[in-house]
Amino acid sequence: MNPLLMKVIIISVGIHVIAGFIAGIITVANIVIQEETQFEEPPAVVEEEPPPPVKVQIKPQQPKQQPSQRLTMRPVANIAVANVDVNLPDMDQSFTVSAGLGGIGGGQLIGGTRGNIGMGMSDISVFGLKSRAERVLFVIDANKRMLEDKKGGMNSYNVIKDEIVDMVGNLSAGTLFNVAFYDYGRLKFFRPNTVPAGTEIKAELAKWAAPINADYKDLKLKDTTKPKLQDIGESEVKAAMTGAQYASGNELTYLTQVFLEQSIDAVFVITGSHQGFQRIIRPANEREKAEWQRVTSKPDYQKKLAAHKAEQAEMKKRVAAEMKRVNAARAKKGLPPKVIANNAAGALGLKWKNPHPGRGPRYYIEVNHIERYFKEVIKALYEDEGAQPPSINVVLFLAGDESYSEEREKNLKRYVRFFGGKSRVIRGQDEIKNARSSKNTQN
Repeated sequence: MNPLLMKVIIISVGIHVIAGFIAGIITVANIVIQEETQFEEPPAVVEEEPPPPVKVQIKPQQPKQQPSQRLTMRPVANIAVANVDVNLPDMDQSFTVSAGLGGIGGGQLIGGTRGNIGMGMSDISVFGLKSRAERVLFVIDANKRMLEDKKGGMNSYNVIKDEIVDMVGNLSAGTLFNVAFYDYGRLKFFRPNTVPAGTEIKAELAKWAAPINADYKDLKLKDTTKPKLQDIGESEVKAAMTGAQYASGNELTYLTQVFLEQSIDAVFVITGSHQGFQRIIRPANEREKAEWQRVTSKPDYQKKLAAHKAEQAEMKKRVAAEMKRVNAARAKKGLPPKVIANNAAGALGLKWKNPHPGRGPRYYIEVNHIERYFKEVIKALYEDEGAQPPSINVVLFLAGDESYSEEREKNLKRYVRFFGGKSRVIRGQDEIKNARSSKNTQN
C-alpha cells in the first residue's frame, strides 16, 4: 500500500476522533450539568377568623296532589279497528293476523276468523267432547223432540242449558263465544257477534236462556232470524237449502253453512236429530213439475185431496180431545203435559179416514256433491284468508229406546270427521246428567 495514502487516512481518522470527543464534552456540559435551582421565598400568610355560622331551617315540601283520573273501560269488541293484514315473521309456528271475514260474526278484528295467537285459548268440554279454541259457538236444538218423555222432558233440557252456561263461566277471559238455539232453520242468537267470556256475561246468558222451552203451553222459539247465506258461487246445493226446508237434511245443510260463517274456531251442537250429511231434496225442474202437474190434475187425485182437506178440521178436533184426555191422566200421576214433536195424529194413534193422496216425488242431491260444495265454502271463508276452518262437534241426545241405525251413526261420524270434530250419542235423562263435564273444566 502507498505509505502516503496511509498517513492521510490515519490523520483523517484522528481528526474525526478529536472532533467527536470535543462535541461530546459540549453536549454533557449543556444538558447534564445544570445550574443550581433558585427558589423564591413565598409571601407571608395572614390568618383571618372564620365568619360566624349561619343556621338555615329547611321545611319539607308536601307532595303535590295529582288530580284523580276516572278510569273507564270499554269492551274490546266495541273498539273499531281498521282493516289489517299483517304477516308476522316465522317463529315456532307461523300465523297471520288480519281483519274479520264479515257475515254474522265478522266485521271486526276481534271477531274475525284470523288472529288466533293463543291469548284467549280455552279448554272446552261439553258432555265429554273436548276441544281448544279462542272463539267458540254453542248451539242447542230447540225443537219439541228435545222435550219428549223418554228423554226426560224439561229436566233433561235444563241440564243441557246448564251445561252450556257452566262452560261459558269456565272459559278464559280472552275467549270469545256465542250461543244459539235453533228450530227448523230459525235461529235465536245470544249476541249478534261473539263476545268475551266473564262472570257478568255468564249471568246474562243464564237469564236469557232460562225462558226458552220453559213453558209447556208455549214451546215456540221466539224472536228468531233466518240468516242469509253468503254467495259461494252458483250451486244447486245452496238453491236447495235456502228454499223451503223440505226435510231435516236440508235444514242441517243450511245450518252448517250458518255455523261456518260465524268466524269461530269450534262449534258444539247439542241436538235430538242428526245423521250427518245426507241426500237433500232439491226443487223439481220444469220437466219434473210438468209431470207432477199431470198427476195432480187427474180427477181421482183431486177427489182424494178434497176429501183429505175436508177431514183436516175434524182431525184437529180429535187430536185436541185426545191430548186433553192424555194430559188429564198424566196430571193425576203428577206428570207434565205430553210433548209431541211431529205428526201428532200418528203419535196419538189416530188414523185418517181419508189420507193424503201424495205430495209428489222427491228429487235428491247426493252426499258427495254436498261435500264438494262445503269444500268450496271452507276454502272461500277460511283457507283463502289464511285461517284454519272450525271443528264441528255433535252431541246427539236420544231417548233410551230410540232407534238409531248403524248407517245413521256412520253418517254422523263422517260428518264430524269432515270438519275435524267429534261426536257422541247420549240416551235418556240419567245418562245426560252423568255425562256433564263443563263444570269441572278449568281455564
